[in-house]
Amino acid sequence: MALANRSQRQSFLGADSDYTFSRVVVAIVGLCGGGSHIAPLLAHIGVTNFRLFDPDHVDCSNLHRMLGSTLADAATRRLKTDVIREQILHINPSATVEPIAKKWQEEHARLRDCIAVFGCVDSFEQRSELEAYCRRFLIPYIDIGMDVEKLSEGHYSISGQVILSLPGYPCMWCMGFLNKTRIAQEQARYGDAGDRPQVIWPNGVLASTAVGKFVGLVSPWQKPQELVLFTEYDGNRHLTHPSRTLDHLASTQCHHYPLCDTGDPFLEIREPLTPTPAA
Repeated sequence: MALANRSQRQSFLGADSDYTFSRVVVAIVGLCGGGSHIAPLLAHIGVTNFRLFDPDHVDCSNLHRMLGSTLADAATRRLKTDVIREQILHINPSATVEPIAKKWQEEHARLRDCIAVFGCVDSFEQRSELEAYCRRFLIPYIDIGMDVEKLSEGHYSISGQVILSLPGYPCMWCMGFLNKTRIAQEQARYGDAGDRPQVIWPNGVLASTAVGKFVGLVSPWQKPQELVLFTEYDGNRHLTHPSRTLDHLASTQCHHYPLCDTGDPFLEIREPLTPTPAA
């Protein structure tokens, strides 16, 4: 009865949406911030098969941004994969959840049959590696991230992004989000952006936006031309908007990762879309 009611309330996603969500396999790489929001959201809409990648355990510094984490989890140094797995199973006890408490590179083959990969990683270099892998195997990659920057004493700026990276379409390099200078500067500072401040509510906004993009990919809810590849978040004004970068793309196809260099396709590639212009 409960599943039937959910299906009725989500009927606008398509007559077969429940079946589709129950069949696909989704990977989430990084579970501390945005990933801890994405997992339960996917479980609530009916996604049943998960692969969770994160090698770390919960500590007290995670509690302000990791949904579902508790003081008891930090005290026992519980694996983040176990915490999020438990969350998913509370929502759907019949879900299949594979907790992979390793770096994704150590178990990379387990990404290859996923319908999509959500990247919730800390650094630009990690994003570049994960996107390149997904491009190689024609896997849609959805990246989320946020940052807090000090502008002056007592004044901070919260910002973030959600990027949909689809095989054949502009990648994060095409969009200018990734570039050699940015990665080199990051490596020179500390290599890993994990010590940047974060708070829980922007991750919730970004995660919801990312899940919305995913649903638009696997259901007939949205038309291809309505998909927005690069969404920016202004956390000070609580606004999301299409990035103006989209207005300046020279092409709607990617030249960094040509389709002729990819592995065996398993997902139908849509015709190149015209990115939605900024409002």
